[in-house]
Amino acid sequence: MSKAARRALGRPVVTAGVAAALLSTGAIAAASSGGAASADTLTFAVDALTSSASTEQSKTEMADLARVAADRSATNAQRSAAAARNAQVEKARAAKLAKQRKAAAERAARAAERTRIIANAQKDPKAVARILLPEFGYGDAQWPCLDQLWIGESDWRWWAENSSSGAYGIPQSLPGRKMATMGSDWRTNPVTQIRWGLDYIKKSYGTPCNALDQWNARSPHWY
Repeated sequence: MSKAARRALGRPVVTAGVAAALLSTGAIAAASSGGAASADTLTFAVDALTSSASTEQSKTEMADLARVAADRSATNAQRSAAAARNAQVEKARAAKLAKQRKAAAERAARAAERTRIIANAQKDPKAVARILLPEFGYGDAQWPCLDQLWIGESDWRWWAENSSSGAYGIPQSLPGRKMATMGSDWRTNPVTQIRWGLDYIKKSYGTPCNALDQWNARSPHWY
């Protein structure tokens, strides 16, 4: 095997187009000179062009890899951002649902307590009056006045009856049958009596505290 052949075996492979162009050029050069020096020159030229082509190909491949990596990184960032947004939305939805459930549980508890208090009205009419105050537009500040007023009138006894006037019940309605506007069970139901009494106070005096002031200013006491 010639020296030129051994060199050829150790060279990188070039593309078909480049090799054809080089071989064509080399063939012309070899034909013109007809010597070994020309063959060596051709071999060197092929080696140089092959090395240059390999470097350019490497640069292109590196650029492609960098572009793919950048695209992948951008895609991953978008996915992460979307996942974070979805997590926030889910967290907000869960918090809202928990708040709604808590509010519903609190409403249910208040309703159950209200039912219990009303069912126990004959034993604890004061508790009934306190939960009915807001229905007539009164806050807790009016409670002490109402309590004192009806202690003075009936001591909160739903069966109390004035032997002289015939006034009846917790608010001492005169006559007692007036309370029938709130319910036919006015004789035995403290809830009916209290509703009637609060309505009477609102229409006649505005507030329990105003009614108590008038009660205290009269002798004998009445409102």
